Amino acid sequence: MSLTPSNMLPLGTKAPEFQLLDTVTNQLCSYHDIKGERGTVVMFICNHCPFVVHVVDEIVRIANDYRVLGFGFVAISSNDIVAYPQDGPEMMWANARKNSFTFPYLLDETQEVAKNYDAACTPDFFVFGPDDRLVYRGQLDNSRPGNGIPVNGRDLREALDNIFNSKPQATLQKPSMGCNIKWK
Repeated sequence: MSLTPSNMLPLGTKAPEFQLLDTVTNQLCSYHDIKGERGTVVMFICNHCPFVVHVVDEIVRIANDYRVLGFGFVAISSNDIVAYPQDGPEMMWANARKNSFTFPYLLDETQEVAKNYDAACTPDFFVFGPDDRLVYRGQLDNSRPGNGIPVNGRDLREALDNIFNSKPQATLQKPSMGCNIKWK
């Protein structure tokens, strides 16, 4: 594991399109399939990263809390599944079931989508407004494995609340921190 921060894609960037296999339904899924009326959250995660394992319950809670408010959610795994078979489609399906994912869990086997989003680590979060323009990227909250800070999703929740309440986004957005994406 190599501790890696987000690259912090420029705010205002239009959401890159994708069409990837949803390991839960075994169907292709695009950005427009998951897009929410109010906004869309694209998360780069994987099955084995301790930083993702640390926050996965809160990710599911946030998705459940905000989907009903008009937000779309998707998780994407871009790790090299040859070198890291625990991140392969069968294990993704099992992880989604175990953690009660209510959102698609997509396999980015070519890693092209991660490159288009300039994703660097797991977890890495990108929030797009209703116009598909990036308004937030960075951390879920200040909690990290072993730092004693409770997981509460504060930063991501604040970004979604700002969209919902038509408020400006925080100017200081902290990068996420986690395992590097396992590039081929």
